[in-house]
Amino acid sequence: MGKNNKNTTFEIALSGISCAVAALALSLGIMTGLGALTATGYLIAVIALMVPLSKQFFRGDFLAYLGTVILAVVLGAAVKFWDLVPFAIFFGLHPLANALQIRFKINRWLAFAIKAVWFDCTLIVGYYLVFGGMLGGTLLPENFYEVLNHYIFLFIFTVGTVGFFVYDFLVFKCQILINKIVFKIKK
Repeated sequence: MGKNNKNTTFEIALSGISCAVAALALSLGIMTGLGALTATGYLIAVIALMVPLSKQFFRGDFLAYLGTVILAVVLGAAVKFWDLVPFAIFFGLHPLANALQIRFKINRWLAFAIKAVWFDCTLIVGYYLVFGGMLGGTLLPENFYEVLNHYIFLFIFTVGTVGFFVYDFLVFKCQILINKIVFKIKK
């Protein structure tokens, strides 16, 4: 078996394992219906999708992402499909975007600006699809929610962008850690 066949086989195996872990974590997180467990499912899925990227398997990572979304739907997330939407349009692809940013040496501030707008747009989509365009609750006074809903775009583009800055930084650091762990695996 040639080197290229070994590399392709290794890419398929690594991507398949990544997809399985991500799909299971995402499905379980979404099906619980608890916000904290949904966020944990997202986090584990994002970390799992970083594994193929540690070996520069961009195609394998993208296919693992697609498989993760499809399997999550099949495993039950279809019932709460709107909880899967932010992962499908942003969180699942974000590690790949970061890896491509490094691979093609894209200016980090330009890349950050593009990814921040992408993230903020995801929050806007979530606001309308997940929350029906209206935030509310009993935790805070009603007039707080009125002001928040009135200025939602300003809120998303300021607080969301600052939050994304921290998230993006942590995802880069997490990718470095995953790279060190996976580096030890031989093809």
